[in-house]
Amino acid sequence: MHTTVGIIGGGPAGLLLARLLHLAGVDSVVLESRSRTYVEERQRAGILEQATVDALRAAGAGARMDREGLVHDGIELRFDGRSHRVDFPALAGGRSVMVYAQTEVVKDLVALQLAEGGPLLFEAEVHRVEGAETDRPTLHYTHEGRAQTLSCDYVVGCDGFHGVARDAVPEGLRQTYERTYPYSWLGILADAPPCYDELIYAHSERGFALASMRSPTVSRLYLQVPNGADAADWPDERIWDELDLRLGRPMNRGPVTAKSVLPMRSSVTEPMRHGRVLLAGDAAHIVPPTGAKGLNLAAADVVVLARAFTRLRETGSTELLDGYSDTCLRRVWRAEHFSYFMTTTLHTDPGQSAFETRLQESQLDRISRSRHAAAELAENYVGLPI
Repeated sequence: MHTTVGIIGGGPAGLLLARLLHLAGVDSVVLESRSRTYVEERQRAGILEQATVDALRAAGAGARMDREGLVHDGIELRFDGRSHRVDFPALAGGRSVMVYAQTEVVKDLVALQLAEGGPLLFEAEVHRVEGAETDRPTLHYTHEGRAQTLSCDYVVGCDGFHGVARDAVPEGLRQTYERTYPYSWLGILADAPPCYDELIYAHSERGFALASMRSPTVSRLYLQVPNGADAADWPDERIWDELDLRLGRPMNRGPVTAKSVLPMRSSVTEPMRHGRVLLAGDAAHIVPPTGAKGLNLAAADVVVLARAFTRLRETGSTELLDGYSDTCLRRVWRAEHFSYFMTTTLHTDPGQSAFETRLQESQLDRISRSRHAAAELAENYVGLPI
C-alpha cells in the first residue's frame, strides 16, 4: 500500500492533519497503535486556543464544539489573599478560549475520518520507519496480527515523545532541550458542578491549585504535589479539603471519577524534520500543562503542515515543507517560555526561600496593576495566530 502522507498516531494532531489533508485533496493513512475506545477516552487537555477553535471549524469539526463547548473570556489569578481577573477579549484583540475536552475533539475527528476520509487503522503498531532520507520512506507495522508495510511520499510522526518517528531522526542530527520541574500535579475529574465561571489559578504557601471544568456538571481540578506522590495517598476528602484551602473558597463536592499524578517537564527536539519525516505535537515538544499549550501547539503544527502539503500539491513547491521546522519552532519556543513563566510564577519550589516567594507575588501584583503585563499574559494564553 502507498499513500502521499503516512501519519503515525491517531490522537488530535494526527486526526486533524488527516482531515485537513482530505479537504485539500491530499491522500493519507493514519496508523494508531491503541484501540478506538482507548483513544476516545484518554483524558488530556481541555482548553482550546482561538486558533485551534478556528482550525476545527475550518475542518468541519466544530459543530458539536460550538454547541457544547464553553467560551471563556478570562481567567482568575488568586494570590496573597486577593483575586484578579484577566479579561482576554479586552486585552487580546477580542480573542478568547474554549473549554472543550480533548476526548471530545478526538471523537469528532474520528467520526469524520471514518465517514469521509482515508484509512484510519486502530491497533496498528508502527515498529520502525525506514528510508527517511529517500523519496519513498516506509512504515513497518503490525495490524490484525499481520506484519505489513506502508510506503509514503512523506511521513508525519504524531506518536509522542516515546514514539518511533523520533528515532527516524539520527541522534547525532537532533538536539533535545529539557527541563524537569520539582513538583507534579494531582488531577481529578469529579461529577460536581463548577462553583466558578472561569478557570482559577491559585498561588499559595501550601502550593499551586487550579480549578477548571469539562462541562457545567463536571469539574477538573488540580493540586501541586511532590514528585513521586501516589494518588492512593490522597483520599477524596483530603483532596477537597486542600482545594478549599488553596483556592480560598469551598468547592462543590461530588464523586471523584478519575484521579492521577502528572509529572511536569518541558522538552523541545530540533529539528522537527529529517528528510521526508516530519515531527508534530509531543513527538517534537512537551510543555507543562500550566499554560494550556500542549494540544494547541500540536494543532498549530499540523495546520502549518497542511498548508505546506496543499502548496506542494497545487504548485509542486516544497518551500513551505522545507521551512516547516523553523516556522514551527518559533511558535514552540514562545509557548515553552510562556508555560515556563506560568509554572514557575505560580508553583512553590520545595526549596524556595521567602525572598523568592515575594518575587512571585510581586510578578502577580504587576499583572494585576499593569495593562501591559496583563496583555502579555492574555495574548499568550489565547494563543498567537497560526
